[in-house]
Amino acid sequence: MAHLLGGENLSIAFATRTVLDGVSVGLEEGDRIGIVGRNGDGKSTLMRLLAGRQTADSGRVTVRGGVQVSYLDQTDVLDGEHTVGFAIVGEAADHEWASNPKIREIMGALVGEVDWHANIHSLSGGQKRRVALAKLLIGDDDVIMLDEPTNHLDVEGVAWLAKHLNQRWRANEGAFVVVTHDRWFLDEVCTRTWEVHDGIIDPFDGGYAAYVLARAERDRMNSVVESKRVQLVKKELAWLRRGAPARTAKPKFRIEAANELIADVPEPRDSVALSKMATARLGKDVIDLENISLSYGEGENAKEIFKNITLRLAPGERLGLVGVNGAGKTTLLQLLNGEVEPTSGKVKCGSTVKTAVLTQEVKELDDVLNMRVIEVIEREKRSFDVGGKEMSAGTLVEQLGFTKDKQWTMVKDLSGGERRRLQLLRLLVGEPNVLMLDEPTNDLDTDTLAAVEDVLDGWPGTLVVVSHDRYLLERVTDHQMALLGDGKLRGLVRGVDEYLELRANAGVGPSASSPAAATAAPSGPTEGQKRDARKVLNRLERQLGKNSAADAKVHAQMATSVGDYDALADLQAKLAKLASEREGLELEWLEASGVLE
Repeated sequence: MAHLLGGENLSIAFATRTVLDGVSVGLEEGDRIGIVGRNGDGKSTLMRLLAGRQTADSGRVTVRGGVQVSYLDQTDVLDGEHTVGFAIVGEAADHEWASNPKIREIMGALVGEVDWHANIHSLSGGQKRRVALAKLLIGDDDVIMLDEPTNHLDVEGVAWLAKHLNQRWRANEGAFVVVTHDRWFLDEVCTRTWEVHDGIIDPFDGGYAAYVLARAERDRMNSVVESKRVQLVKKELAWLRRGAPARTAKPKFRIEAANELIADVPEPRDSVALSKMATARLGKDVIDLENISLSYGEGENAKEIFKNITLRLAPGERLGLVGVNGAGKTTLLQLLNGEVEPTSGKVKCGSTVKTAVLTQEVKELDDVLNMRVIEVIEREKRSFDVGGKEMSAGTLVEQLGFTKDKQWTMVKDLSGGERRRLQLLRLLVGEPNVLMLDEPTNDLDTDTLAAVEDVLDGWPGTLVVVSHDRYLLERVTDHQMALLGDGKLRGLVRGVDEYLELRANAGVGPSASSPAAATAAPSGPTEGQKRDARKVLNRLERQLGKNSAADAKVHAQMATSVGDYDALADLQAKLAKLASEREGLELEWLEASGVLE
């Protein structure tokens, strides 16, 4: 594999904090790398350095001659006065780019529902993000660097982007680096993982699942080493404490060795963990939506959001909601919380219900921006009963990842991820029994997400989660429902996969406002075509069965190969090959089943 670019001995610090300390990394052709780490540990900084968008305090970045690098920043970099079309293809005439199937597919998937002639400044944040991503992907760069590309993409958009990156180059061509909190996406597209922490970079073979396994093994080995070190430290300290006369008589090097051991004991890394909160009693009746319809506007301008939907939440139910943008996911939460009145139908709420909602913008913290983190929680309570033990607010906040120093930070100075952590804690200490989360994974790193999921996994109340993060939904909810934009609420027996199939079978494509819109309508299938389709379906179902069995076998092998990094890498490669094969079979199955509908 040919070298594309690399960073040598890169160091960079902000104020008194060193973010990267003499790290060296390289990109080769065929690399598919995911960067993970806690918020603020330097993931985006590393990518900006490698992309040439930022200069290190020391060290250098080298790029092989002729290699083209593109970079998707988290911030908005598009000219607001340009139209959508100009921002993506510049002054190129329609026939110059529309004849390229790759560009047509990108346009349809990312900006098919965006007005081609609208100015950038008139778009929503999500639409701007899609335009910027489309502009980058239509290029023919050798290296692509994507900083949080899944932000503002729905489940369908994330699945499309994963497929696009997997098919963009041959296995030994091109390279990309991605920073994202979407663990399903990392597993789907990455073959290597870089963990950024404490100023260094730890490389792992495989995607997110293999990284978690390898990190667990690394931490286990480190704990054994650390246990031995602690015992030695104790032994040396005990030796030093045997009275002043004894110490002065001992060789000086022994004292120096003990001091080195003490100084070398590392500070524990932040552990993000929430304990299960006491939950107010929840009666038999929770919240029922009966034959609800909701419309905005009147006459020709009327927009119907819901059409006679019924939803009954049970005590302890865990519901995940997915759907297209604008289908009414947030509005449904507002109906459940009593913030919106339906046009028709009835909302019934149990007498013991106490709701709490984590919104996307976390505006609930606006009234405490000038308070310190610890003061916000102490205003709710100064002590809490957690697992039968009394715990101070300071201890509880520290469990959520706010160090003693961070507890005295003003809320207005917190990052987006830190604000979401604080507000989630604030909601939980209020002891609700119905918790509703609107895109809770925004701005959270993978470690924090794992901790939040651990909390939600054991939370005993009723839970409703709106998210495009399928990893989160599958972990903390028992079943999922979909809003497809037609005013109806559908149950998903097979979860997110079924939702994606429903969207595909609905013939979803670019809108008519997109220059890539499809206009031809297919004619109905003949009886002969239907017979052939049934045969194809039978064959595909047998192949899918074999694929599933092979997948299960590989996962079983991974479970017994913890610590064997070479074996894990091989197994991860097999999983990727099986996943690619499965995706192709599923697409064929969908195409054949569409003939029979």
